[in-house]
Amino acid sequence: MHRSWQLEVQGRRLAVMEWGDPQGVPVVALHGWLDNAAGFTLLARYLPQIRLIALDLAGHGLSDHRAAGQPYYIWDNVADVLALVDELKLKRVALLGHSMGASIATLLAGSFPERVSRLFLLDGLAPRHYRADSLPEQMAAALRKGNRIRRRGWRPYEQFEQAVQARMGGRYPVSREAAIWLLERSLEQRPDGWCWRHDIALSQPSVVRLCEQQIAAFLTRLTMPVLLMMAERGDELDGVEPLTELVRDLELKVLDGGHHMHLEAKAAAQIADWIGERLT
Repeated sequence: MHRSWQLEVQGRRLAVMEWGDPQGVPVVALHGWLDNAAGFTLLARYLPQIRLIALDLAGHGLSDHRAAGQPYYIWDNVADVLALVDELKLKRVALLGHSMGASIATLLAGSFPERVSRLFLLDGLAPRHYRADSLPEQMAAALRKGNRIRRRGWRPYEQFEQAVQARMGGRYPVSREAAIWLLERSLEQRPDGWCWRHDIALSQPSVVRLCEQQIAAFLTRLTMPVLLMMAERGDELDGVEPLTELVRDLELKVLDGGHHMHLEAKAAAQIADWIGERLT
């Protein structure tokens, strides 16, 4: 069973799920793009001895959206995670991040290395970087696409089961059980059907992006041990491997799994073993 609570950050509500031993080692977990805190349900089953604390990032799950018209820059999540760590009265904490959540964890740890004891990263290490000379065109394309997306909005599903089938067969497939965990926190029933709680602005490409030199600056400031667990059947490994040389204390593991390997039983059990070993 999980425990639910929320905190307020600058007038916005952020929703939190907790599992495990309240007196165990605290680990703050950060989910990927368009997922939510429930994505750590399976890992929590394998880690009952720790206190696993998962946040619905802004605009996701049961957390409030950012103000209308405000973009969702990945680095804005760093302040929200710090607010959670402060709410928990933790001077230092281990971070567990998946995909986008892994990138947020790295930005936080690079900015505040004294606040992070360990990094556990799942199929992601840092935000995707771009050549500096491509950034003006990237900005123009993102602004054009953003205007179209905001006008369109999300399309509702007539039945919850339709959403389950869509999530199971999406770009990053998950099991039926995992799809239900995620959708119970991501959908709400309205008169016109089952609608996403996610802010539509999350699907707008970022107007401002980071270049390679900026990403490198964060990675070289990681002073804590980093366990990077990549999916063999994902599509991130090739882009991540060159960056690992910039991190002074990094251990790379490659698992037989897809991008959501932490929601696959065999891979999740192995991930939990590695995390448990390093926290005890």
